[in-house]
Amino acid sequence: MNKGSKIYVAGHRGLVGSAIVGCLERDGFNNIVTRTHAELDLTRQDQVEAFFVQARPEYVFLSAAKVGGIMANSTYPAEFIYQNLIIAANVIHSSYKTGVKKLLNLGSSCIYPKLAFQPLKEEYLLTGELEPTNEAYALAKISAIKLCRYYNQQYGTNFISVMPTNLYGPGDNFNLETSHVLPALIRKMHLGKCLQMGDLDALRADLDRRPIEGIDGSVPEKQILSILNKYGISVEHNDERSDLHSVMNSTSSVVVSLWGTGSPFREFLHANDLADACVYLMQKYNANELGEFVNIGTGVDLMIKELAAMVVDVVGYKGKVSWDQTKPDGTPQKLLDLTKLQSVGWKSSISLKDGLENSYKSYVN
Repeated sequence: MNKGSKIYVAGHRGLVGSAIVGCLERDGFNNIVTRTHAELDLTRQDQVEAFFVQARPEYVFLSAAKVGGIMANSTYPAEFIYQNLIIAANVIHSSYKTGVKKLLNLGSSCIYPKLAFQPLKEEYLLTGELEPTNEAYALAKISAIKLCRYYNQQYGTNFISVMPTNLYGPGDNFNLETSHVLPALIRKMHLGKCLQMGDLDALRADLDRRPIEGIDGSVPEKQILSILNKYGISVEHNDERSDLHSVMNSTSSVVVSLWGTGSPFREFLHANDLADACVYLMQKYNANELGEFVNIGTGVDLMIKELAAMVVDVVGYKGKVSWDQTKPDGTPQKLLDLTKLQSVGWKSSISLKDGLENSYKSYVN
């Protein structure tokens, strides 16, 4: 790519897409093409084909996707497999038909078997059963990898795929109905902190920005406490009152309940690091040099319990934390092997502590 190359970033408003746009702009690329969902529905083949014929991008970052945590994946599997399959098929096929020079397809580490050896090497793909809670999403992402591979094989295209580990950063999805573990932790601890302080204004402001199941800051106090309780942010108190005043009583304590046992290990990568890696690979490496796909991560993981403790510290939450062991843990461990990535000269630079502080500041602002 040169600075004037026409570059289309699909999903530019999302966590990854917005980070890629920011990285490109910082690096001096000045011909970036974007479309909102209202302007271009990537699940509609006719719209996607018309856009590619009209816009004629030279390079494509395919970061558009329907994403979510365990709850969302378990609740809406048909939506996850359909929307992700059709987005990938439409964008990849139109890129081929209009002669796109290079495409980078964003996947996910959930493509690996649930009980694969650690760390996860690229060759472990399809060597075992997937984690049931996100199988639909994983199958769509595996299909996108294979689409890129077979288009390269049959048509001589230059489509590369990358598999990032768990992502986080400014612009993350903090919707408690659909969010991944880290943004959910940040928001739960923040709401718990506000509740512990008896700060109803802060609770209302948070719900006004990000309503939960349609509940915003305009509803009565009891409804706010009820929706928070549904998502594991509750009050323990020794009197008969159930309003915010009981929270401020010295006998009261806030409890944030988290999913599972907290024992799984996860690796976390800041979205800005991922964007840097994607732009780096797009500029320097071709599909025949990278193989079917390449892992992107930090090479370091930690227990979810340890992550929760870090978030508690960053947010300044003073209440209790409990674990709901009736909820699923998901895959026990997902640590990526970065041998291939390191061999091409890239490594992450943002520490988890710095990244968490950055994400929380972005959230409250």
